Amino acid sequence: MRGRRCAWLLAAILTVLVSVANIRAQASWVDEYREPAARIIGEALSDFFAWRRLAELTDGIGHRLAGTPQLDRAIAWAVQEMKRDGLENVHTEQVIVPRWVRGAESAEMVAPVRHPIVMLGLGGSLATPSSGLEADVVVVGNFDDLDRRAADVRGRIVLYNVPFTTYGQTVQYRADGASRAARHGAAAVLVRSIGVPGLRTPHTGGMRYADDGLRIPAAAITFEDAERIQRLVDRGLTVRVRLRMESHFERDVESANVIGELRGRERPDEIVVVGGHLDSWDVGTGATDDGGGCVATWEALRILKKLDLRPRRTLRVVLFTNEENGLRGALAYRDAHRDELARHVLMLESDSGVFRPMGFGLTANERARATVTQIAALLATIGASRIGPSGGGADIGPSVEAARLPAMSLDVEGSKYFLVHHTPADTIDKIEPMEIALCSAAITVMAYVVADMPQRLGE
Repeated sequence: MRGRRCAWLLAAILTVLVSVANIRAQASWVDEYREPAARIIGEALSDFFAWRRLAELTDGIGHRLAGTPQLDRAIAWAVQEMKRDGLENVHTEQVIVPRWVRGAESAEMVAPVRHPIVMLGLGGSLATPSSGLEADVVVVGNFDDLDRRAADVRGRIVLYNVPFTTYGQTVQYRADGASRAARHGAAAVLVRSIGVPGLRTPHTGGMRYADDGLRIPAAAITFEDAERIQRLVDRGLTVRVRLRMESHFERDVESANVIGELRGRERPDEIVVVGGHLDSWDVGTGATDDGGGCVATWEALRILKKLDLRPRRTLRVVLFTNEENGLRGALAYRDAHRDELARHVLMLESDSGVFRPMGFGLTANERARATVTQIAALLATIGASRIGPSGGGADIGPSVEAARLPAMSLDVEGSKYFLVHHTPADTIDKIEPMEIALCSAAITVMAYVVADMPQRLGE
């Protein structure tokens, strides 16, 4: 009995010793990166370079809708600046993109009182007749409400007055509202802006028409105007609106994804991708969505180049085109790089703003999650060590899905994001220089360690 107890105790001690050794071994490989991580963070926070570069893009070029001269200028500027940074293999990859033109647009309540309505046509909407379109308004609170009131909708303008909850829940009314209302004979739709109330600021965004249905004009209006119409209707008054829109598509045009690299010192054929989308809607200057994400991910390569920190694997930045109204840049990257996708180690996207970083979302296997959690501990000093349950993004999505790759996204304190999202207020003054610097630091540390560690992420 005593011998058995001794054997059990010895086994327990050995188990503890092995566990301690494993913990020390796990900690030791991360410890090797504490000094470079500190250097990276120090460099990112020593100068507001990222904010100034973003100001140069957004103030000097402005909004960048796919197919516009402004986006062409931004692409040429990015190539020039990447070369100036000393990045390698800087080039563009052709993408054919849609050309949607907003044109002149307006909306006005003409009864029971005259009142100008602040609006933005939804991306992809067709125009009204050249003389405009005038009709009574039917207000609905959701799609079920629309279907119940089908008999009231024919020939009228449907207003979706749906309070914003989350983007995923509410965006369906912007995306599909026109086609759903057209089934019941509606003349046009107005959508309460998909975002938090913001001092009468309208939010544009993409919409889509069903292939087999009628196509009617669609526009976003502000929270305040939607609520005013709701109150008038609730009092039993008939609200009549006049809508004019010149929006239309022209023939597709040439655009490009912009790519720059820091080639790996030992395994250059294995690739870690970081990036965002360079295009924006044609209102505001696209600072938050997604100029900031482009600059913050681009900073990973610039900072590492400056510090002479070259990882084992290649670090590639991709500035995607046409995310907002087509995703053709994302699809083109997947198709152009299909043969090398299996050698992609991680794809990381920043497209949720560059406010105070909290950490990252990650979609990957448990081994990768454990590794990334250890890496994130290097970011505890800047409050960016949280690893969320899922990560990814629209631009990396097609490649991630095609090759079942680990996907990551920057997570930030997002309370201000949907205040300016897709609005004329998406300008650089909404971004704090220190916050984009912190985002850049977090992305650079994470990307560098994943690209440099001896084992491939998740293996």
